[in-house]
Amino acid sequence: MNAFNSLQHSVAATLASAVPASILLTDPDALIRYSNDVSGIRHGRPLLVARPRSTEELSNLMACCHRHGIPAVPQGGLTGLVGGAVASRPEGEIVVSLERMDRIRSVNVIDYAMVVEAGCVLESAKAAADAAGCLLPIALGSQGSCRIGGNVATNAGGFNVLRYGMTRDLVLGLEVVLADGRVWNGLRTLRKDNRGYDLKQLFIGSEGTLGIVTAVAFKLFPRPEQVETAFLAVESIEAAMQLYARARRQCSDLLSAFELILRPGLEVALRSRADLRDPLQEAHPVYILAEVSATGRIDLRGLMEGFLFDSGDILRDGVIASNRAQADRLWLLREVMVDRQGRGGPYLRSDVSVPISRIAGFVSDALAALARSHPDATPITYGHVGDGNLHLNVIPPEGMAPEAIPAMIHEAEEVLFDILDRHGGSISAEHGIGLVKQAAYLHRVDATTLDLSRRIKDAFDPCHLLSEGRIFNGHAK
Repeated sequence: MNAFNSLQHSVAATLASAVPASILLTDPDALIRYSNDVSGIRHGRPLLVARPRSTEELSNLMACCHRHGIPAVPQGGLTGLVGGAVASRPEGEIVVSLERMDRIRSVNVIDYAMVVEAGCVLESAKAAADAAGCLLPIALGSQGSCRIGGNVATNAGGFNVLRYGMTRDLVLGLEVVLADGRVWNGLRTLRKDNRGYDLKQLFIGSEGTLGIVTAVAFKLFPRPEQVETAFLAVESIEAAMQLYARARRQCSDLLSAFELILRPGLEVALRSRADLRDPLQEAHPVYILAEVSATGRIDLRGLMEGFLFDSGDILRDGVIASNRAQADRLWLLREVMVDRQGRGGPYLRSDVSVPISRIAGFVSDALAALARSHPDATPITYGHVGDGNLHLNVIPPEGMAPEAIPAMIHEAEEVLFDILDRHGGSISAEHGIGLVKQAAYLHRVDATTLDLSRRIKDAFDPCHLLSEGRIFNGHAK
């Protein structure tokens, strides 16, 4: 028996004293699918995978890990891009998969709230809210596979942040199993509660380093009865920002999405699928995918048409979807662009943010810098204008030797982050830090922020067993 198998056997026997052996996976073939996130970067094989079925089982599991010094990392749908939810320690980590804890506990149409377990797939939670005439507004390209716990752990954003905010703006309460197995029950649907520290906010965006979220109480909204979607063309990003400012004024709080897409991104989608067509007659450098939605007696179509008529000085072309099917086809262009941009190989995936007023300047400066440093690479630019979140990705040149690609990606990222620093931006708007962005984060974080962050980690996980090494390493001094 080799060292890995010996350690695996020992850890499995220890955990089986606290939880049913049936929730533990040790078969090498079964462990493969828990070893990678969608970035395609393999960080490590887990010692074993625990799949608890209840908060009680997870509590018992973590208490046992705490007693015996067994490191663990929580895992959801593996849609992350920064390696935060896969095993990484050379000496071995167990993976705690929440996939079996997937119940919808309640949906309350008076409270406009729902309680859902962390392993529930986002799309299933949204469907449950929709069946009750409500809207859970978190909307992501990966919503068919990402899980609620991961959404909370990374403070997920998405298309609707402009109107409804980030995940942290939608969380009313949490149930969390701590690193030592204790259960923190903050699972409330109160809208106002000023009793001391708001502890739930510490767990949101903590990337599984402070505790394992087991259930979430979400704020819901009335399900929109009307939705109008438009695909618009302008001559520049500056023009797109002028259009955005006008949309915020004229469409008011009914504006739910305002997505920026540069022409190279649209061409990726059009080349990838023969059934997709350019929505407009001519090519333009910059596009906007805008959506307004409402309930009640509002002439939403008239609102959209009036806004577009008044914006004739900015717009070069555009189309409004005549029905939901056409709207879905417009959104499909963006979805396919995201899925197919890398040609199946590795590429730089950025997830940055800048102040909204700096979007045009940042993109212009970044594209110019990348053209100088990597003229043969292909930048693909798109993002959520209303919250300053941009994805400026860089595709290696076709035919580049595979062994040269990692260095090219690193160099392009350094160029991009240097421009980002000048514009007062963030290296992570949605995806988190995890393992992949740790060096870039530590290079930029100030000493006081890092010290306070480490003290919080020490308070919640003094033995540093839970998702250790993600975001940063080490104890507070």
